[in-house]
Amino acid sequence: MEIKHALVTGGGGFLGKAIVKKLLKKNMSVTSFSRSFYPELENMGVMQIQGDIANKDAVIKAFNEIDVVYHVAANAGMWAKYDAYYNANVIGTQNVIAACFKNKIKQLIYTSSPSVIFNGSDQENIDESVPYPDSYSAPYPETKAMAERKVVKASQNGLSAIILRPHIIWGPEDNHLLPRIIKRAKKLKRFGKKEYLMDTIYIDNAADVHILASKRLMEDPALSGNIYFVSQDEPVNIWGMVDDVLNAAGLPPVKGQVSVKTVTMAATIFEFVYRLFNIKSDPPLTRFGVEGLSKSHWFNISKAKKDLGYYPKVSTQEGLKRLKQWFLTVE
Repeated sequence: MEIKHALVTGGGGFLGKAIVKKLLKKNMSVTSFSRSFYPELENMGVMQIQGDIANKDAVIKAFNEIDVVYHVAANAGMWAKYDAYYNANVIGTQNVIAACFKNKIKQLIYTSSPSVIFNGSDQENIDESVPYPDSYSAPYPETKAMAERKVVKASQNGLSAIILRPHIIWGPEDNHLLPRIIKRAKKLKRFGKKEYLMDTIYIDNAADVHILASKRLMEDPALSGNIYFVSQDEPVNIWGMVDDVLNAAGLPPVKGQVSVKTVTMAATIFEFVYRLFNIKSDPPLTRFGVEGLSKSHWFNISKAKKDLGYYPKVSTQEGLKRLKQWFLTVE
């Protein structure tokens, strides 16, 4: 089986674009399916198809003559109505699966999230056997879990697919996480009583493992339906990492500390006010965000090492050096 033509949903986004660049270096033909048009992708020679992932007909049409689909597109924001998450994450993935079957796509590599198994408690060195929780505190993990289940079911019905769970992707050109940290740098306060650890993954490593998953799936079709945590394989202190990012941006570290109870109360008030006045922008704090910063999240990636041969090529320290260099070029 030969893989020649790849399609990346959300190819103009942070992870999507990184995957596109890696694929082009392998001399593959690449198509991006996104809502927007991206001049940078055009300059790379990428075919771009504009469309809504929630539009089934548009997705089926876009997937014509494609060998492998990297389904990266999702609503990953901190603040939106449930329908916005459901349409993008669940209906969108359902449409991708339908398009894969309709167009006889050879492979689907699906980008999920470790948040799908977050149950509100510390998660330390856990593996893929941990079940989904009974309930969720936010629509993002809930809808991503629903989508993940659909991909697993599709694999049981004949679609060759692998599911990846990268945690906190960061690096140069990040247009999601880093801007939020930098924008709030002067107002940030530490919270929590212990040294929480979390996994992250540098952008190049995240892109690499997606392409590696396709390669291994081609070599071993029995891997279809498998789920993999992927990370730097070196958990970091949550607030230490925030300080490292701020340092790379030439900003001072976080000063001051408040209790988790105080921050949770503030987040609850922000959410109430933003809902009451139908404010579209992200509130400074959400309860889901507070939970993420006041619990440990790190994962055992032995399965990805064994099955996919994944080992992060770029260390966290090297990634921070590259991030600092990038900040110097954009200032």
